[in-house]
Amino acid sequence: QVQLVESGGGLVQAGDSLRLSCGTSGLTLSYQNMAWFRQAPGKERELVAAIRYTGSTTYNGDSVKGRFTISRDNAKNTVYLQMNSLKPEDTGVYYCAATLKYYSDIIDYTQMGAYAYWGQGTQVTVSS
Repeated sequence: QVQLVESGGGLVQAGDSLRLSCGTSGLTLSYQNMAWFRQAPGKERELVAAIRYTGSTTYNGDSVKGRFTISRDNAKNTVYLQMNSLKPEDTGVYYCAATLKYYSDIIDYTQMGAYAYWGQGTQVTVSS
């Protein structure tokens, strides 16, 4: 049974940093293309960052470029999202997602439908 478990969320102030973790089991992480999505209240779920199974290519959403970094440690079966310079608009539930699908253009990983597996999410709240 595949499981993705997010952790590391919490309540922080604007300008602070957080590191989210996504622990995986039931799959071979080194084969999976991974992503972090987020969903704010009343808004659609959006891609935050994606990383190819090789770790060689990453993609960040426009709103987090220069502030967030996705990384992976296949030996630890874990994917990370380092979030710096947090803003109130970063508030939301953050989800980890995994897919075996390969797209030559990494921007195709921005689509929710590309992903077969999802975690339950972790809440991030940034106060002003």
